[in-house]
Amino acid sequence: MKTDVTQVMVAEHELILRMIALVETNTRRLEEGRFSNWQFYLDAVDFIRNYADRFHHAKEEATLFTALVANGMPEQNSPVAAMLMEHEQGRAFVRGMEEAAQKTLAGASDQVAVLAENAYGYAELLRNHIEKENSILYPLSERVLPEEVRPAMLEAYRQAEAAVAEDFSDHYRRMVEGYEAEAAA
Repeated sequence: MKTDVTQVMVAEHELILRMIALVETNTRRLEEGRFSNWQFYLDAVDFIRNYADRFHHAKEEATLFTALVANGMPEQNSPVAAMLMEHEQGRAFVRGMEEAAQKTLAGASDQVAVLAENAYGYAELLRNHIEKENSILYPLSERVLPEEVRPAMLEAYRQAEAAVAEDFSDHYRRMVEGYEAEAAA
């Protein structure tokens, strides 16, 4: 039986999807005039940049995608290239959300549409991206990666996790839970 090298990624996707749902819910409420916590968007940007991007995407890019290419997947015109392109598109949406939230906190009153466009764009992109990874790329990875590369991959994941603060994942989980409780109230 092969060692599973994508299970940790699927588990991380669950928390990312919960934040995406909050971004969508709060943006709908913002557009309806029922939400005005612009700090939420800066916290969402923090979550996305640090948990989803620097932590999760970094593991994918430095370990999983590298292993796939090293084991025969083309670097260009491939699922890996498509996922990397989507990571970059997501980063652009996040910059747009952050700029709109910062402008509003600085006194601008015309940023709802800009924020909504970037928030919805990010949510749609990432939800589809995660679906492709969970249903296509990760199962493909489990089929094609040889057993001999898997222990090194799991060690690379452990090193990435050890490189962040001890309560890193708990911090972001608590952030999501706090905003979920707020949204449910």
